[in-house]
Amino acid sequence: MSGGLLDGVRVLDLTNVLAGPYASYQLGLFGADVVKIETPGSGDLARQLGADAELNEAHLGTSFLAQNGGKRSLTLNLKTGRGKEVFAELVRGSDVVLENFRPGVLARLGFDHDRLAELNPRLVYCAISGFGQDGPMADRPAYDQIIQGLSGMMSVTGTSDAAPLRAGYPITDTLGGMAAAFAVCAALSRAERTGEGAHLDLSMMDTAMTAMGWAMSNYLIAGVEPRAMGNENATAAPSGTFRTADGHLNIAANKQEQFETLCAQIGRPELATDARFAAREDRKARRSQLREELEVGLRTQPAEHWERALSAAGVPAARVLDVPDVLALDQVRARELVHELPFPGRDDATTVRVLGSGVRVGGKTAAPGGPPPLLGEHTDELLADLGYDADQITELREAGVV
Repeated sequence: MSGGLLDGVRVLDLTNVLAGPYASYQLGLFGADVVKIETPGSGDLARQLGADAELNEAHLGTSFLAQNGGKRSLTLNLKTGRGKEVFAELVRGSDVVLENFRPGVLARLGFDHDRLAELNPRLVYCAISGFGQDGPMADRPAYDQIIQGLSGMMSVTGTSDAAPLRAGYPITDTLGGMAAAFAVCAALSRAERTGEGAHLDLSMMDTAMTAMGWAMSNYLIAGVEPRAMGNENATAAPSGTFRTADGHLNIAANKQEQFETLCAQIGRPELATDARFAAREDRKARRSQLREELEVGLRTQPAEHWERALSAAGVPAARVLDVPDVLALDQVRARELVHELPFPGRDDATTVRVLGSGVRVGGKTAAPGGPPPLLGEHTDELLADLGYDADQITELREAGVV
């Protein structure tokens, strides 16, 4: 861990699966002490999710390992009276409560916003849900794919023949988690200045829509309904994915000078003055014809050659890589984005590789402060901090409270 921007901040993380755990992971990367409160015996559902069945069985699924490095796990049954007492004590000494239950669940457990604020007036309470805490759809269950479809994302993803398509990764979960982390940091800043807490109501649906860029703005402002265009960029041409001698290359020659440079670099300078493609709108209207002409030149060299040559000439261009290839890039290594952590629960040299933050602090990478926790690994430690002795902790465990 580097930077320590959130040193001294304690986050009570009651979240499951991805959006919430991703949010608290971002806070932890910058130094927050994230206490993950999990249901005894089962914990975060992500502990059972991932590509490795044995890890799922051990409650260390890859989905969990990826987003929970550096956190501390405390098992707590919030449906019991004594469990509620422990949680209330934790709230009094914390800065943030983060949850992604269905709306109203935490309130039914006795901890609505008013109760939390009574326990800790400076508390930042952030509730993440599919549709927000109010409105006619608030009570609906939602996962990433549901939000991708309802938000309009799937309608503009893929080609006109293939759409609707979901993105190949859980984009609305991660967008929601990032937005939650950002909002929490903003609320913590105000709490530091004024002593006033906050109630943050984050809707994954709303967040997904705000992230859609031109697909929303073209319709809201210009009245143009967006359509699926595959790898093409609706705002410019040539801007999309092109075939080379050995693979695919993304090119974004969005400016006139970039287009002219591209034509010269690939040995087709005449295209820059061709009446069919001379103006920006002409190129957009004839993007298919332009693609055919450009690929005549691009197919003379492999994608890596064009990536280097065009980038050096000021034309944004890069190969289309798969996950193993991008992880092997020198750039990714130089930025120290991938971190090797001790594998939880093992005494040998086994490690688990996870991603850190894309933000560096003072030139240093923001990394998790330790491995992902075993279920309930820090229960005794955290209860002892609250003043419980060994006998009391044993009693709580035997009663099914922790």
